[in-house]
Parts: sequence; structure tokens; C-alpha cells
Amino acid sequence: MNQMVKRIIMSVFGVALCGVSVGMFKFAALGVDPFQSLMSGLDAVIPIRFGTLYVIVNAVLLLFALIFDRKKIGIATFINLFLLGYIVEFSQGLCEKLMPDAPIWLRVVILLIAIVILCLSSALYFTADLGVSTYDAVALVWSQKQSKIKFAYCRVICDLVCVAFGVVLLLIAGKSFEEIFGSVGIGTIITAFFMGPLITFFNVRVAQPLLGNQKSDSERSS
Repeated sequence: MNQMVKRIIMSVFGVALCGVSVGMFKFAALGVDPFQSLMSGLDAVIPIRFGTLYVIVNAVLLLFALIFDRKKIGIATFINLFLLGYIVEFSQGLCEKLMPDAPIWLRVVILLIAIVILCLSSALYFTADLGVSTYDAVALVWSQKQSKIKFAYCRVICDLVCVAFGVVLLLIAGKSFEEIFGSVGIGTIITAFFMGPLITFFNVRVAQPLLGNQKSDSERSS
């Protein structure tokens, strides 16, 4: 199997796993990642199915990337745009069907599993290097078009804006504190602080070896 085929498979599988993990996040209702916090708010005020809404929002972000830096757009960008939202919708519904009235301890377990799956999927997706998601492109383009604010801070600002808008939209929709916490909670905090190290772990142990690009032990420990 040649490298390009491997990279395409890794991209598709990575996006699919990402959708499954986000569906699990939403089912656990203990907080989702910042962009999904915004999506939850939009979902609460716009009366269309989540999968379709996800495509529309990402299409708008895609226009931003196309205007300012088309190099960030690739096959994986479109896989993410058209596939992920519907996988999220399906996986959340499946969890609700299989585990109705799940107790808090089970929701915590689902959240932890979802975090691991999300980091694994991100490692596969990033390592395949066939384009970034439209949301990732926003912070990347912003950081590269100016020199005063580094990428890490651009990403933090984007994340905080998403969370803030998500909360405001949920309040406008009349959601309860419990429902808002389901979008902006412990899961949001964990993803903000622990995704980086876990993605690096899966990148070194899983994604790179799949492409036949294994690093030495000293590189892995760095």
C-alpha cells in the first residue's frame, strides 16, 4: 500500500473516530471541546438537524480559509466538512439508545473514553497531513498573517470566543444550567489542558508507525 493511500485511509478513519468521540462527549453531557460548545449553542437556536448545521457552519469557515490561505485546505478538510457532523449525530443517538438514563459514573467513563478516542483520531488526522479542519485553519491563518500574536494564543482566543458565544446562545435558547454545563464543563477543561500530550503520544506510538515513519527512542521521549 503506497503512502498516499495510507494517508487517505488515516484521514477518513481519523475524521470518523473524531465524530464518534464528539458524539460520546455530547452524550456524556459533561462538557465538549470549544468549537463544539459553539455548535451546541447554534444547534439550540437554529431548528435544523445537527449534521446539516455542522456542514453549513464549516462551509462558512471554509470560505475564510479559501480567501486567506488555500494551502490549509486539502482532502481531509472536505472529509471533515461533509462527514463529521452526521457521524456525531449518529453516535450520540446510538449512545442514547443503548444507555438511556445513564448514571453519572457511566457518563464520566464515557467522557474519559471519548477524550482518548479524540486524541487518537487527531493524531491520525494531523499525521496524514492532507489538510486541516476549517476551524483549525482559522487560528493557523490568523497567526501566520500577523507576527504579534503567536499561534498558541490565537488558538486560545478562538477557543474562548467559541465558548463565550456558545454559552450566550444557550442562554438565549433558555437552556438550564445543567444543559449549559453539558456543553461547557469538565470535558472542555480537560480537552484544553491534556489533548496536546495525548495527541503526541498517539502520534509517536500509532500514527507515525502506520506511515512507516518511526522515531528513535530519544525522539519519542523528547
